[in-house]
Amino acid sequence: MRITEQIKQPIQKEMELFEKKFYDAMTSKVALLNRITYYIVNRKGKQMRPMFVFLTAKMVSNGNVNERTYRGASVIELIHTATLVHDDVVDDSNQRRGFFSINALWKNKIAVLVGDYLLSKGLLLSIDNGDFDLLKIISVAVREMSEGELLQIEKARRLDITEAIYYEIIRKKTATLIASCCALGAKSMIDDETEVENIRKFGELIGMAFQIKDDLFDYSDEAIGKPTGIDIKEQKMTLPLIYVLNNCSSKEKSWVINSIKNHNKDKKRVKEVIHFVIEKNGLSYAEQKMYEFQKEALLLIENYPNSIYKEALILMVNYVIDRKK
Repeated sequence: MRITEQIKQPIQKEMELFEKKFYDAMTSKVALLNRITYYIVNRKGKQMRPMFVFLTAKMVSNGNVNERTYRGASVIELIHTATLVHDDVVDDSNQRRGFFSINALWKNKIAVLVGDYLLSKGLLLSIDNGDFDLLKIISVAVREMSEGELLQIEKARRLDITEAIYYEIIRKKTATLIASCCALGAKSMIDDETEVENIRKFGELIGMAFQIKDDLFDYSDEAIGKPTGIDIKEQKMTLPLIYVLNNCSSKEKSWVINSIKNHNKDKKRVKEVIHFVIEKNGLSYAEQKMYEFQKEALLLIENYPNSIYKEALILMVNYVIDRKK
């Protein structure tokens, strides 16, 4: 059995019902919109976000979920999908998970409007049901994701990112969404703010590890989902690179920065930068940090009673680290 199937096993029934509720939450009286949302639903990815919602909800409540849990999972997926549709427009990307993106099939104007529509559907699903506590969790995540992206753009121009700023960027850009999924799951079932915050922090740490793993793929020769050196070509400052820039001679630093700024389209030069980063222990340092985040995350759920939901969450944390794409 594939590991993702193993993780999904304890919440199989909930995930099937969720898919139906999620599709219902998207429907509209406009035929064009329904065609596009049908396309979106049928090209879903691993569905890690709703899985986090259901697993955390069940872990904190001895295996129970309620309607709020389903709404929380639907809202996060609606809003996350909206941000992906908008991201593809911003990045002028024609593909998403191996399929044509919405903007590639229906052009930018429609893609932006579809993103807006999904966002409003998510907000209304919470408001119509009085889930203001859940809506607050999601709204904070959306704000932070926007801030993270803008902070990355601002800093990338200068290539002077410190490790602390890098963590701030990935916390906002990537980790906040996983954190909000976990907080939503917990909050849908319990009222204890301390416990909800603990579960939110658990998700945030997994998100940090997840993003560092993504950074490492850029230096990998394996046939994975991301071509080698793409972050360097896009002048993205990732942890292996930041570590090396802060731990090499000023001459080497000038060469690396010059390579990234002025020669990022030169395949040979990009390869040289990759080899330099590997040689200077950039990868082993980033890996070490990734494992630290993983360990810290697992400590936060250590005291929960053993259950199939807790086991699945532990599997999920390990999957984030061990995945091949």
